[in-house]
Amino acid sequence: MATDTLKSKPGAQGASGGVRRLLLENGALTALIVLVVAMSALSGDFLTADNLLNVGVQAAVTAILAFGVTFVIVSAGIDLSVGSVAALSATVLAWSATEAGIPVALAVLLSVATGIACGLVNGFLISYGKLPPFIATLAMLSVGRGLSLVISQGSPIAFPGSVSHLGDTLGGWLPVPVLVMIVMGLITAFVLGRTYIGRSMYAIGGNEEAARLSGLRVKRQKLAIYAFSGLFAAAAGIVLASRLSSAQPQAAQGYELDAIAAVVIGGASLAGGTGKASGTLIGALILAVLRNGLNLLSVSAFWQQVVIGVVIALAVLLDTLRRKAGATTPAAGTSGGGNRGKQALTYVIAAVVAVAVVGATSLLHNGSSGGKTQKVGLSLSTLNNPFFVQIRDGAEEQAKKLGVDLTVTDAQNDASQQANQLQNFTSEGLSSIIVNPVDSDAAGPSVRSANKDDIPVIAVDRGVNEAETAALVASDNVEGGELGAKALAEKLGGKGTIAILQGQAGTSASRERGAGFAAGLKEYPGIKVVAKQPADFDRTKGLDVMTNLLQAHPDIDGVFAENDEMALGAIKALGSKAGRSVQVVGFDGTPDGLKAVQGGTLFASVAQQPKELGRIAVQNALRAAEDKKVEQTVKVPVKVVTKENVAGFEG
Repeated sequence: MATDTLKSKPGAQGASGGVRRLLLENGALTALIVLVVAMSALSGDFLTADNLLNVGVQAAVTAILAFGVTFVIVSAGIDLSVGSVAALSATVLAWSATEAGIPVALAVLLSVATGIACGLVNGFLISYGKLPPFIATLAMLSVGRGLSLVISQGSPIAFPGSVSHLGDTLGGWLPVPVLVMIVMGLITAFVLGRTYIGRSMYAIGGNEEAARLSGLRVKRQKLAIYAFSGLFAAAAGIVLASRLSSAQPQAAQGYELDAIAAVVIGGASLAGGTGKASGTLIGALILAVLRNGLNLLSVSAFWQQVVIGVVIALAVLLDTLRRKAGATTPAAGTSGGGNRGKQALTYVIAAVVAVAVVGATSLLHNGSSGGKTQKVGLSLSTLNNPFFVQIRDGAEEQAKKLGVDLTVTDAQNDASQQANQLQNFTSEGLSSIIVNPVDSDAAGPSVRSANKDDIPVIAVDRGVNEAETAALVASDNVEGGELGAKALAEKLGGKGTIAILQGQAGTSASRERGAGFAAGLKEYPGIKVVAKQPADFDRTKGLDVMTNLLQAHPDIDGVFAENDEMALGAIKALGSKAGRSVQVVGFDGTPDGLKAVQGGTLFASVAQQPKELGRIAVQNALRAAEDKKVEQTVKVPVKVVTKENVAGFEG
């Protein structure tokens, strides 16, 4: 087992040795204090009660997942499936309580049982199937995500109102997710420090063979360890879905990496044998403070990924240095009362120092007004797509022209991340907010928070459900789908076979464009859809999916892709057939799509004029901030662009 020791040479004592010891043993806490002080100095919006509560809420889901992963990493394992298990558990709850009509209490139990079952399968494959933890949990990652999509049919499911209260606040100020995080943290600390299975985790992680020879039933213990991880993943999924008021089948993608990072940053070793709940909590808070602070400082979402990657690398480096120096994160419950007293004193001193320094740095922002420049926030669903890049470009051009201070964030198609960004915008007290929702239902709770603070919200491209928006600036995706169906059918002479490349499952754009295309195709009974597969709005996936479809349907006559990126991938797969024997219609009117139309490989693109969407959104955001009249719905015309009219089209 790991113990709370520090090997040092006799001459290494003294002030420098004490500081070095403090930093090695409390590296994560030191990093958190430095981050809080730095963010307080750099941003006057960071050190506010609302924003600090935002940090807690934004850390909650990652922390709950990470508490479960702590059990696994302490025992020298790994669990890559927690994000998918969280999404699956939330989907099971929402589907059971709504579609299946099961009582909510029973649906919650079924959701928790789903998480535990996934963990038990992982444990069985690892303990009895002899699969490496990496492979077993990687398989569960795929299975869990797939089952979530199968149950939900790729669409978000509204969460039961009685459970959605988990995403609310108590007394109008204390967030319930923070309370759940604290409770789960206390449970983790108790299990690790006060139970037989907790001590077994450290023993297995320290030396599995020695643990087995000493009488531990290692296989059974691993079943329990991974079941704990699944249980905590289910809890995290319920909290996440409650915040979003809907179960998102694509929720928590990549969260397993954040959870592992939080555990490692908190001082646990991937080699096993060390780790504690308090360290994991600090690791999750570090990630939340980083993301929150970088958002407040308007740092690009792309650079945020770089910064977080560097922090993770530094955390592992610190772990290596700590182990070389002989300092280890103690096994919970193994240190004596004296050491626990010293640790408590360290936390108290750290808190006092942090408060003092933060209080001093906050003086830097007192009396410094930001002038009368209007500040507007723009949260885009993704910047990994030319269409949304053009919305950003149009918005930035208009903001510069009008003298507006525009902050742009990238949600990376993650509804939870977008909720965090919108919360940050609200705590900053911006003049107005523009949101391009990842999902219309999931954006609702965050927009309602902005409504409470009297911050006008403009929706662009997609609407927001169950919340008030000053205006919706959008083209009609359903109408666009119908126009695409008409253009393709008429080009084929009203008969033939076609394939459809769908967008990312669960997004409103994919649902609406697909519904419009299906409605438009009803007028052409001679057109038969022989294949329909998702390619996630991605060009590479469009290429791969189209290549596969051609193996089963080599003689298709047409392809409808729900965006230009997938259409361009399909054109690559079709080769010389594109524009000749096979007609392809895309959607969005991106620069690359229009070039393909001009070249004849893409027959048509349903163009939305995304730059115009961005420009009009900023105009309306400024008018709303100045309490001027704004049209409730502003429609930007869609247009089918073919080779005949592409030269005169301006997107």
